[in-house]
Amino acid sequence: MPEGDTIFRTARTLRRALAGKRITRFESTYPLLTRFHDDTPLTQQCVEGVESRGKWLLIHFSGGATLATHMLMSGAWHIYRPGERWQQPRANMRILLETDDFVAVGFRVPVAQMCTAQSLARDSRIPQPVLDVLSAEFDARAAAERVRASAGEEIGDVLLHQEVLAGVGNVFKSEVCFVCGVHPFAPVARLDMEQMEALIATAQKLVAANVMEDSGGTIVTYRGLHRRTTHASDPAESLWVYGRAGEPCRRCGERIERKLQGPDARVTFWCPGCQPLPGAQ
Repeated sequence: MPEGDTIFRTARTLRRALAGKRITRFESTYPLLTRFHDDTPLTQQCVEGVESRGKWLLIHFSGGATLATHMLMSGAWHIYRPGERWQQPRANMRILLETDDFVAVGFRVPVAQMCTAQSLARDSRIPQPVLDVLSAEFDARAAAERVRASAGEEIGDVLLHQEVLAGVGNVFKSEVCFVCGVHPFAPVARLDMEQMEALIATAQKLVAANVMEDSGGTIVTYRGLHRRTTHASDPAESLWVYGRAGEPCRRCGERIERKLQGPDARVTFWCPGCQPLPGAQ
């Protein structure tokens, strides 16, 4: 599933391509989006802005509506020049926005809805900027308090709650816990406020490090990008623990462990040497 850094970069690319531009064509395979367009045509409207909020991507139109999309496990937005060959088959297209200069295609986007300013403010699934680790409005102290309020849960699970910390996903969850030396299965009640604040600060730092400008301000089509939490230049050494079950820890040499966690059975990785479980004998 794309995490906050991926959605931030996607929003930045879409903004460069679409912001201030007039929509000349709109298509969607979703009946509700098509009906909205039939009733309130998006063509001839301008894109006023594109933003990310956690794992949600929002496209704002001059008529007052906002297209909100969530990628879940399969979705992706691509940008193409008119007539350029797509990197996925047309059968995967769910949403298309075209201007004179670019075509934005949402492939296999599983969640898409049109919002008004009022419904966007009321939708509890779409985080407000104050919850987003990449937002200038993010309140780290308040986030630590939200973590502490989940005292009965395991910290690895809490870091995935988007109403607690929007933008952190499964990769960053494991990496943040490792960097802070916190066992991901530790109950929040066993952590002190200093540890919680360190987890929040590390989440901000690691996610932000993966949205640095890397395209010289140009508009790019879809391309792969290795997520990085270490300082190694080798892509094969870009992560501390995620996806490395059975391999030696890059710090202490212990074997990385892997276990499913939480009601959604999300996979979690950690080093037993660097991240001892509080209270374990």
